[in-house]
Amino acid sequence: MSSTYRPDGTPPLEVRDVTVRFAGLTALDAVSFTVEPGTVHAVIGPNGAGKSTCFNVLSGVYRATTGSVRFGTAELTSLRPHEVAALGVARTFQNIALSPRLPVRDNLLLGRHRLTRAGFVASGLRLPGARREERAHLARVAEIAEFVGLGAHLASPVGLLPYGVQKRVELARALAMEPKLLLLDEPVAGMNSGERVEMAELIVSVKRSLGISILLVEHDMGMVMRLADRVTVLDFGKRIADGPPDEVRADPKVIGAYLGES
Repeated sequence: MSSTYRPDGTPPLEVRDVTVRFAGLTALDAVSFTVEPGTVHAVIGPNGAGKSTCFNVLSGVYRATTGSVRFGTAELTSLRPHEVAALGVARTFQNIALSPRLPVRDNLLLGRHRLTRAGFVASGLRLPGARREERAHLARVAEIAEFVGLGAHLASPVGLLPYGVQKRVELARALAMEPKLLLLDEPVAGMNSGERVEMAELIVSVKRSLGISILLVEHDMGMVMRLADRVTVLDFGKRIADGPPDEVRADPKVIGAYLGES
């Protein structure tokens, strides 16, 4: 992929003392961590630990009860999802959220929506400026598809593709937004072993080739320990560990959380 795709000036994501309560239930309890620019940061924990709630706060789906989430100079806790996306934050979903009847190309073009400058009238009338922009977006989509190994599938309806390929399409659509920060919600869930390896290699390529910061939630501990530069562990909504993978893996509190031991 062209080096012009690399996002410049990626800021850190700083999560500070974020608490989320639902009708008296505390889903997150004063959680803090920092995603440094150009790194892979994993958030892990047993079921019900608060990982999905955390992701939904970061992407604007949920509002934090208290606390701060800053991406550079922007405070995310007061923003709606499309406003968070406009800052260069893209996410994938645990359950595939694609348009199955549309071809891969059109699904990726949906990811370019926030970058479109031509107005509705100009596009509808096929004015020269709108046509030039459309060609540029199509070229970029083709470039991104090649990068993630989808070049041969651009014209294929997404719903006819194997599950593992659909997961790649969702990642490619997120990349089509040209993000500075990528939120990956269980990127290898439901994949077979071969597909997991390929996705892990792709995530490494995104980090190394594009310089995008990556925050991922994932249950595949082997993958997390191989990919992550830093790991934050949640349990019952609280942060119980934060550090390099080897350090976290050996933490007695983390072992206890996963094995049910004190």
